[in-house]
Amino acid sequence: MSASGVSAAAIAARLSAVGLPTRVEEHTRFTTVEAEVPETLSAESWREVLDVVAEADRFGLLATSLNGRTLWAAVRKTVPTTGDVGGRGYQR
Repeated sequence: MSASGVSAAAIAARLSAVGLPTRVEEHTRFTTVEAEVPETLSAESWREVLDVVAEADRFGLLATSLNGRTLWAAVRKTVPTTGDVGGRGYQR
């Protein structure tokens, strides 16, 4: 498992401990965690959730009248530091 996958799994485990069901997905540049947030989440649980997602590189909350509230967090995959990382014509 990649380093981003390990971090995302840790975030998912902590969100699950708060009572939020989670999904973890691998993408090209990120590993993401999504969780459905119930309307009845207490203020104390919200504080814990915010502490958890603050460990990610990016996070947010999608709220719609049709699908409810979905919390997401993304952990960036590391980029190789050697080789032709920048592509053709890239200079350091």
